[in-house]
Amino acid sequence: MTDDPVPVLENFSLEQPAKEDGQEMWALAKRTSLDVNSAYKYIMMAEYFSETCVSAKVDGKVVGFITAFIQPEHREVIFVWQVGVDSSQRGRGLAYKMLDELMNRESTKDVLYLEATITKDNTASQALFKKLAKERKTSCTVKETFPAEVFPGQQGEAEFTYRIGPFRK
Repeated sequence: MTDDPVPVLENFSLEQPAKEDGQEMWALAKRTSLDVNSAYKYIMMAEYFSETCVSAKVDGKVVGFITAFIQPEHREVIFVWQVGVDSSQRGRGLAYKMLDELMNRESTKDVLYLEATITKDNTASQALFKKLAKERKTSCTVKETFPAEVFPGQQGEAEFTYRIGPFRK
């Protein structure tokens, strides 16, 4: 058995989403293991936070997205809310390419840290953010931020903050 090379992404674009992309981002979230927020949340993020969000498109169709925002009280921190990749594009490095695009934008030039909360069993996201730290030659620290008991009923499991940085730009 030979190791097959990772397929190369072709004919894709990484863009700031438009509000019209919000419904495709929502539909993509529904097709994945992500926690699905209201359609309004994705439309609102695409409209009001487009400079810190990314949509990946193939032939004009959204196949990946990042929703993120710069924290109002901590302008040096960008918080990544969700990273979604369509199953047809997994294993091609799209999530990392979107993160890299986000961190190379003018809107993030003053960002020193990237944060995201991840559950203990989400090894794909853990690997993604650790890779960002490694590629950017910086650290990744992890701490429990939202214990399971803060979620209503039996709805949540503990969320750990992955903090990557500082970035030297």
